[in-house]
Parts: sequence; structure tokens; C-alpha cells
Amino acid sequence: MTERMTAEEYRDAQLPSIGEDKRRVRGTKRTTTADGVTHDSKTEAQRWQELKLLQEAGEICGLRRQVDIGLTGRDGPIMTDSGAKQRVYRADFVYVDNRLGVTVIEDRKGHETEVFKLKKAILAAQGMEIHITRAKG
Repeated sequence: MTERMTAEEYRDAQLPSIGEDKRRVRGTKRTTTADGVTHDSKTEAQRWQELKLLQEAGEICGLRRQVDIGLTGRDGPIMTDSGAKQRVYRADFVYVDNRLGVTVIEDRKGHETEVFKLKKAILAAQGMEIHITRAKG
């Protein structure tokens, strides 16, 4: 015998649990560091701590996190579907490498999604390279 559910029960079953973020990739969990900063994953939080130490040591400066970078195509800004806002790539970290004298756009990745690959290609066409770091393990 097959159990049946109503359309309303089916819709309710499809809704995310309260507090669940459907944008999470491969089961990552938001993590808060000792300084109270919340990150999208444990490895991102670890990298933040590493970069803070590098900044304290004077190897990097101007450390920022979750920096939006506008995406631009051949004919100008790439807009959202509504046309109201420019699409952006949100970098995990941006800082200046004092030794090289260059601004670094860094992303902490465990898995590269198709959307990330597309945004990375668009930024490359704009002359910007994303430095990808992975957790050791």
C-alpha cells in the first residue's frame, strides 16, 4: 500500500528547515572565529586566522573579507535578471601582498561550482585573477 500526501504536505516537505541555508555547498557549516567574525565554512575561518597573523607580521596589509567585485562584460556591466543591479563576485578575502606589491583576490574553496567557474572566467577577462586556496588535509 502506498502512502499519499496532500499538495500542501508536499510543499511543506520541500521547504528548507528553519535556519537552514540552501546555498551551502557540500554541507559546509557557518563558523564563528574567536574574534566574533562569522565565516561560510570552517576552512574559511582557518584561513582568516592565518591571514590575520600574516597581517600582524607585516607580510600583507589592507585585509578585507567578503568584498564585492562588479562583473563587467564586453558591452558594460553584467546586470541581474531584473536589470536593477550589477552582478558581483564576492571574494572571500582581498589584501595587498607587501612582498610582491600586488592586490590579491583570494577564495577558499573545497569545491568549485559552475557559477564560480563562470565568474572566475569573467574576472579573468577583466584582467583579475582569483587566487584559490584549499585546506590542507
